[in-house]
Amino acid sequence: MEDKFLESFAYSIPAIVTGLVAYYFFNSFLKQGNLEKKIALLAAKKKDSLPLKLHAYERMLLFCERINPVKMLLRIEPIGNDKNEYLQLILKNIEQEFQHNLVQQIYISDPCWHVIIASKNAVINKLRQVVETSNFANDLRENILLDYSKLVPPTDTAIIYIKEEVKKLL
Repeated sequence: MEDKFLESFAYSIPAIVTGLVAYYFFNSFLKQGNLEKKIALLAAKKKDSLPLKLHAYERMLLFCERINPVKMLLRIEPIGNDKNEYLQLILKNIEQEFQHNLVQQIYISDPCWHVIIASKNAVINKLRQVVETSNFANDLRENILLDYSKLVPPTDTAIIYIKEEVKKLL
């Protein structure tokens, strides 16, 4: 009886080892297949989302161009002589542009979004500073143009940052 037990044990060991090896290879094969499927899904998802992201960066670059103080003052002329009314018109234009592009933050990185917000706020703060030294709307316009002929607009910094982000995507 002991011989039969040892004999069946001797036959069982190779079967158990073969079963464990087969299980290991089959399990590895399944994991590899799942990993390949996940990679393929991520690649497809990235392929679909890249145009959306690029469009968002394009829109935010356009936003920065549109709120560039020099370009904006050439586009928006004063209605009257009141400097405060002109400032409000400019600020309203900036806010409308911003609200129009607000949803783009979903598609761009947080650091890039913060740079764009900082740029917008810097433009607004500078406009509010310059209004104090101006008497009329045309004076405000001239003073802003003079100030930004000496400075690099904050929107240019944001545009450079956006371009760097897009390079990373591509």
